[in-house]
Amino acid sequence: MLKQKLALTDRAEALVVDEIEVRLASPEEVLRWNSLMVEHHYLKSSDMVGEQLRYVVEHKGVWMALLGWSAASYHLKGRDGMIGWEQNQRRARLHLLANNARFCRLGPAGQHPNLASRAMALNLERLSDDWREKYGHPIVFVESFVDLEWFRGSAYKASGWKAVGTTSGFGRVQKDFYEAHGRPKQLFVRELVKHAARGLRARALPESWGAVEQAIDRRITLDGEASRSLWMTLHQQVPESRDVHGLRHRQATVLAIVFAYLLSGGQGGYRGVALFAQDLTQRERADLRCWFNCKTRRYDAPSENCIYRVLKAVPVQEFQLALWAWQKARHGGEDGGVVVMDGKALRGSGKTQLVGAINERSGRTLGVEPVADKSNEIPAGQRLLERLDLDGTIALMDALHTQVETARTIVQEGGGDYVLFVKGNQEGLQKQARHLLPEDFSPSIPDGDKGPRTG
Repeated sequence: MLKQKLALTDRAEALVVDEIEVRLASPEEVLRWNSLMVEHHYLKSSDMVGEQLRYVVEHKGVWMALLGWSAASYHLKGRDGMIGWEQNQRRARLHLLANNARFCRLGPAGQHPNLASRAMALNLERLSDDWREKYGHPIVFVESFVDLEWFRGSAYKASGWKAVGTTSGFGRVQKDFYEAHGRPKQLFVRELVKHAARGLRARALPESWGAVEQAIDRRITLDGEASRSLWMTLHQQVPESRDVHGLRHRQATVLAIVFAYLLSGGQGGYRGVALFAQDLTQRERADLRCWFNCKTRRYDAPSENCIYRVLKAVPVQEFQLALWAWQKARHGGEDGGVVVMDGKALRGSGKTQLVGAINERSGRTLGVEPVADKSNEIPAGQRLLERLDLDGTIALMDALHTQVETARTIVQEGGGDYVLFVKGNQEGLQKQARHLLPEDFSPSIPDGDKGPRTG
């Protein structure tokens, strides 16, 4: 008798799952949707970012679950690695991705065990069309985060999603702003269109998608006089690294375009620079001495391959020195007397570490030095300081660089002064500072520090 009841219950639940419908919440239902999401979802929030759609899963008018979709995360290592696109492509095509920001069951736990995967499958069937109807473009790729402290992601796995790593523990709270929440989550992704990742990283989007790239502002920020003076400085101070016979674009032209691209806020590799060059006007190309095509009577922009060949062969030190000379000639009078040096990891480069120096007042970059493999910032910082003009300036850096050789380089070779920090774990140096420094130069103890620091 018990087996018969269980069998009837299983059939009834299966029938419910087969008969559920997934539809958009109407404008009149949004307040109810939000209220139920706050009440039942573990995050206790209905807030979503950017473009968004709210769905209701119902059976004969009874709400069984809620799904919410929002704009995709700006940058996700696992997702972007799977797609394989470069940064400018991501910026121009990110709107073709959506994030399943909310998924909430409303019934008792354990009831209708296949409802979640069935609801997700039905939702994915209509998501792109609904998005196109509201926002004018399709969705070809989706993502979602699963908190493994609460869930196992079974509904996503059953619907064809793929786990591609964990997040870094930050949540998007505005268009371009993230806050740390300290709870990394499992990242799941799924292609809504066959070979969507391949299409997203292609040079041009597939025509069958009926989608366009969002415009990226690639306008040059240099005026004509600045472009011409930059080209002349690079031409005079950076030796040509290639055989110039038969070349269309001079090295100085390519290097000036690369620098102008970075100044304009450009991100990405050779393709990003090439796209920036293609957007230059004829007047701007002339200022940067692009090759003049006698047949078309127009200035041509260098290709991606040309940019790659130049950057691969350019003498880096000479390029840096030329840029610094150009910046100093134009902005030297605005510099102050404080130089700040710090080390950073180069984003998107794997393990590449750089030590850089800037002028504190003007923000002008004074130099960059890579950290050698199996080394640290200290010798890289010392090499950088040796190249800088420190006469009459004060060098400011963190406690890692509180080294005798670093101080000697600043004072005896550079002619500058320094402010170095002594932390609590540098007991010998701290004791020496207490003994030698004047009495009216008292150590400072910032809030939260375990020991004094003497500057």
